Amino acid sequence: MSLIFSRHCEYALQSVLYLALKPRGEMTNIKELTKALDIPYHFLGKIMQDLSRKGILKSLKGPQGGFALKRRPEEITLLQVVEAVDGSEFLHSCVLGFPECSGTHPCAVHGSWGVMRDNIHMMLSTENIAKLASATLKPAFRNIR
Repeated sequence: MSLIFSRHCEYALQSVLYLALKPRGEMTNIKELTKALDIPYHFLGKIMQDLSRKGILKSLKGPQGGFALKRRPEEITLLQVVEAVDGSEFLHSCVLGFPECSGTHPCAVHGSWGVMRDNIHMMLSTENIAKLASATLKPAFRNIR
């Protein structure tokens, strides 16, 4: 499990990266995603619904249905996916969980975390899904196209 993101968010990121490698507009059913990514079916179903509600994915019911990216993968940043699933609280809160932590009342790692948090925010907001999907070496991703 990730240090920063929930398992829900990790699976969302993996799913979006997988869908980014599919031909534009091609619907991918949830069974293919669960098999390729080894994610529990019902858990992934909820994640995909959340991403659809947040405008990251489009969904279509029925035998030809499934999920696809709603926008071009070059237009979707990692930060947009993370915010859709986990929100952005980790970018504004104390890494040690102290509610009163601030510049005037810093915790022991406030300065160090601030630098790392800014770097994480920069990476998440500048990296797009297309670039990362094409660089992913996970075996299930290599056989998509």
